[in-house]
Amino acid sequence: MSSRYSLLKKRCLSGNLQIPIHKLALFSFGNLSIIDRNKGVCAIKPSGVPYQTLTEESVVVLDLNGNVLEGRLKPSSDTKTHLHLYEKWKDVNSICHTHSTYSVGWAQSLLNVPVYGTTHADHLTRDIPCTEPMDDFMIKGDYELNTGVQITDHFKKEKISPSEIQMCLVGSHGPFTWGKDETESLYNSVVLEEICKMAFITKAINPTINKIKNSLIEKHYTRKHGKNSYYGQ
Repeated sequence: MSSRYSLLKKRCLSGNLQIPIHKLALFSFGNLSIIDRNKGVCAIKPSGVPYQTLTEESVVVLDLNGNVLEGRLKPSSDTKTHLHLYEKWKDVNSICHTHSTYSVGWAQSLLNVPVYGTTHADHLTRDIPCTEPMDDFMIKGDYELNTGVQITDHFKKEKISPSEIQMCLVGSHGPFTWGKDETESLYNSVVLEEICKMAFITKAINPTINKIKNSLIEKHYTRKHGKNSYYGQ
């Protein structure tokens, strides 16, 4: 069956299929979405469908109010979280939510992930933020929408730019990452998991370890980012 959203659905399918390849989720856990701001639509993984059975046809397309425009399956239960982030952060065009082991471990610890080494500094100059657990009033309300609110409120409170830090740990829950497209949002999920794994190992080996020096953070970040960067081709 032809679809006016075929390209968007193919991209969404491809992005979601990368989640288990990178071992970021098991079974049907997690989801990736893409927004087409020109058309005012969002494509997202259907709820509870295992990755090995996903097809282009099963991808769900919605308008930005959450109304299904195309697809016979229910969209991800996290759809309202995605839509809230798209509404508040206009430069975000793809969101990835996983249940990767080390990222979830840090989220459950309710701790930010400190900049312990240069791998972290290659990508970020700040700790990876972890929100507080959601309060009971929000849990009993529109939970998935409030998960998005929890993220945007935390970034606003801590004066964090979502274009500078494209990842977040939701306290007691798990990781969300985003980017300009599905390649970037997925890449950020992979990087987040690896940094969380390294940080866990570092803290296990030396529980009293401190963050690396600011000079190292600046050096490793600026050699990859900004007008004076020189890493790569």
